[in-house]
Amino acid sequence: MTDASSQTDERLEGTPLIAPSTTDHPLHEAVVDACRSVFDPEIPVNIFDLGLIYTIDIDPENSVKVIMTLTAPGCPVAGEMPGWVADAVLAQPGVKDVDVDLVFEPPWGMEMMSDEARLELGFM
Repeated sequence: MTDASSQTDERLEGTPLIAPSTTDHPLHEAVVDACRSVFDPEIPVNIFDLGLIYTIDIDPENSVKVIMTLTAPGCPVAGEMPGWVADAVLAQPGVKDVDVDLVFEPPWGMEMMSDEARLELGFM
């Protein structure tokens, strides 16, 4: 007989830390562009290229779920940024509704930035 904790551990093994995005949905690029229109006020790079957007999940009814993080849990705009993302995505034609989840696992790291973001910030 197996206890519940070992069953949970077995299910989690091999599960990616960041869920994949639905990149094949026709709205995906528009949602990415909307995320690129949102900037952290302290960093002159958009949040998508910073690597703060972990997952963009779009269902067949065009409901969008965005899973994102912040550069640090104490970010001064932590309470506002998810709303900025939701507003930007909801403004895209065809998007039915938006749910933005703010997570801190896995933690954000500089390796999550795009090359463009690294270049803009002087890390390349």
